[in-house]
Amino acid sequence: MFTFSSTQASVNDTQPLDLVAAIQTLKQELNAVILAHYYQEPEIQDIADFIGDSLGLSRQAASTSADVIVFAGVHFMAETAKILNPTKQVLIPDLNAGCSLADSCPPDAFAAFKADHPKHLVISYINCTAEIKAMSDIICTSSNAVELVRQIPQDQPIIFAPDQNLGRYVMAQTGRDMVLWKGSCIVHETFSERRLLELKVEHSSAEIIAHPECEAAILRHADYIGSTTALLNYTQQSSADTFIVATESGILHQMQKQNPLKHYIPAPPTGTCACNECPYMRLNTLEKVYWAMKRRSPEVTVSEQTRIAALKPIQRMLDMSA
Repeated sequence: MFTFSSTQASVNDTQPLDLVAAIQTLKQELNAVILAHYYQEPEIQDIADFIGDSLGLSRQAASTSADVIVFAGVHFMAETAKILNPTKQVLIPDLNAGCSLADSCPPDAFAAFKADHPKHLVISYINCTAEIKAMSDIICTSSNAVELVRQIPQDQPIIFAPDQNLGRYVMAQTGRDMVLWKGSCIVHETFSERRLLELKVEHSSAEIIAHPECEAAILRHADYIGSTTALLNYTQQSSADTFIVATESGILHQMQKQNPLKHYIPAPPTGTCACNECPYMRLNTLEKVYWAMKRRSPEVTVSEQTRIAALKPIQRMLDMSA
């Protein structure tokens, strides 16, 4: 659940000319930490204290000593931070920064789906709402999903939710048969196989790297498949000098910062849209980060009953992850 703080801007509020300096001042005043996902705008990544994927940011949220967490990402990420930090204030720059994948798994429908498979262990991808986490046995990320499934006894049936593409990838890697909830991410389903192959012909020496949320038709052409952080690390370690990157294009900023001599090409979506940019992630702006801190709103809250239930599978993930 998301709420606005009762503190509202006055009519005399004006935006400072130097937003970066103003944010740094507020960070000190609030004892705040800014967490940003790799899919945020470059200027937000550049002012963040920690940048990472879902697993890395979960670990940072679990260990922070800050009083205020400013989460530049989408709402399920901010919810996870609140679940791990019930006494801290968690702010999100834009209240409407949701997630198509999380939205594809409504709690009521998932509860009925789970009831139809009563003997199944529920492993849910972290890209889901707090309510879905509360109905799960283990949370996973794209970084550790294969590792966690391999730790489950072979005779234990599994529901994997909500991303069916990640679920299929995990099944292929582990040889496990799992019941999949049929959810997906609008960004990772938009890549065009035909245009990808055309781009590969144009850049014959380029390596194709892909996130496992992509459809199987894209993954079968990939030279490397991995989480956002794994893709970033791979581009630094590989001897290739050009990469076609099949995930949200925000990660290219960190790739270029870490090795500016290499070339990074966003994998093409269908049509002419900029669909390889998550419209929800891109709702956050530097201005909104400032105003969220200045007004201490919008604030993310989770009911205590849901929080306690959702904490157990998150903690189990952290305990099981290397």
